[in-house]
Amino acid sequence: MADDIEAVQLDMADDLLGHAAALLAEGRVTSAELRYLALRLTESLRDVKRVAESRGARLDPSP
Repeated sequence: MADDIEAVQLDMADDLLGHAAALLAEGRVTSAELRYLALRLTESLRDVKRVAESRGARLDPSP
C-alpha cells in the first residue's frame, strides 16, 4: 500500500512540474499564480522528500 501511495505522490509531482514549466513559459504570470504554484511545489517537494527518505530507510545497509 505504501508503494502505491508513493507512486501516486511521484506521479503528482511529475504532473506539477509539467504544469509549472508551462505556466512559467507563458511569460504573463500573476503574483497570485506564482504564489499558488510555489505552495503546490513546496507540498510536492515535501512529499517527494518523504518518499526518498522512506525508500532510503528500506535499503539494506550491508554491501
